[in-house]
Amino acid sequence: MYKNDSGKLTVYASAPNQRLQSVKIATEKTAKQLNLSFEMVKQKQVSAPIYVYYECGDEEPIPIYCDEGKTDDLAEIASKIKNMMFVLSFHPRHAALKQARMALSTLS
Repeated sequence: MYKNDSGKLTVYASAPNQRLQSVKIATEKTAKQLNLSFEMVKQKQVSAPIYVYYECGDEEPIPIYCDEGKTDDLAEIASKIKNMMFVLSFHPRHAALKQARMALSTLS
């Protein structure tokens, strides 16, 4: 797990499967590139969609990705997560992400 005051990316998912593996790898890689923490949380619902949230401090977690039951490739998942993080970096409540804005715009 990676630690930083800038927050963390959390994956919420039920049983392990190929979709979860892709989302986990893409999210963990993105968290590492942005120096954020990473966490996996198991949901009790069977075959529920996989969600990725950005969490920082006591603020309400923000959903940034949902797989909607379909399988995306790693690059597409990472791109969607990074795009949402880039948008969040402009919000005053997420000033810590402002420092990562340049990295978010150049990460591939």
